[in-house]
Amino acid sequence: MRLIHGPLSTSPCDLTSIALKVDRLRLAKRRWRGFAEDGAEFGFDLESPLRDGDLFFSTESHLYCIAQQPEPVIEILCPEEPSAAARLGWVLGNLHFPIEVIEGRLRICDDSAVRQMLVREGITHQLADAIFQPLSGAHSHGI
Repeated sequence: MRLIHGPLSTSPCDLTSIALKVDRLRLAKRRWRGFAEDGAEFGFDLESPLRDGDLFFSTESHLYCIAQQPEPVIEILCPEEPSAAARLGWVLGNLHFPIEVIEGRLRICDDSAVRQMLVREGITHQLADAIFQPLSGAHSHGI
């Protein structure tokens, strides 16, 4: 097992890439173990969590990178009207769920109660499987 302390600072471009697939909740941790697609085992003891696409190890012929696994999310279209956007922010903020802000839309973890609330409130949304990278630094009741 190889011990990893952080992402690579530089990376050779001509090497074959091997993914280490990991879910968002494990990726948010500083200490964890994982296996790359080729079976190589890595231990992670990080100062700060890695992100999807980060390169973390290389050999003479391969580069190892983080591949965050997609998860079920709700994508919410942002209203253009300021009062509707403020109301949406208030409704979602009161849920205390992690949220990701993307151009023109918001992403939140899939939850049946949230789906029901969005339908009841007439808020345009769709279900998707996507890589979810919520804003960091905010405090939430969940992860």
